Amino acid sequence: MTKTQFLFVGLGNPGDKYLLNRHNIGFLVLDAMCKFHSIPRYTSKYQGEFSSFKIGDDEIFLLKPQTFMNLSGKSVGELVRFYKIPLSHVFVVHDDLDLEPGKVKIKIGGGNGGHNGLTSLDQHIGKDYVRVRVGIGHPGHKDLVTPYVLGNFSKNDKNWLEPVLWNLGLMLPELTSKTVPVWLNDFALKMKNS
Repeated sequence: MTKTQFLFVGLGNPGDKYLLNRHNIGFLVLDAMCKFHSIPRYTSKYQGEFSSFKIGDDEIFLLKPQTFMNLSGKSVGELVRFYKIPLSHVFVVHDDLDLEPGKVKIKIGGGNGGHNGLTSLDQHIGKDYVRVRVGIGHPGHKDLVTPYVLGNFSKNDKNWLEPVLWNLGLMLPELTSKTVPVWLNDFALKMKNS
């Protein structure tokens, strides 16, 4: 029997300096997932931090590219090509300025909204991967965007950030077996009860 393989990518920038930046929410979500599911420690592979685990017969890969955000596609492309993972099985978790803080939406393909990590992914693997968009809010003016996304989450952000990380960490693997509408409904219920 052929194994089905899935890839979860968290986007962010490597190094302690960026650890709690809003732009690094993808890394934070994958780290939460590792805690919840007793996933083995990351190893250095595919120009990133890599780990894997199983759900039934499915093989789940996790990747945090260490190439810096603007070159994330190099790392992801290397892994996707090596394992021949279909883009419908690639889930990319990233920050989204256009969503209110803590709001989670999922879409397949489409534009990159000026997100440099997605731009790089589009160039290296194409556009038809699954985007798990995690809202961080907008600072109000385009000139403030760079310092905002590269700034750390505030103390007030903890009110929404902790439940989002908790529930995404717990529920993300379920995207391999549920349709997007069913998963989003289940996630909304979990958030309501958090």
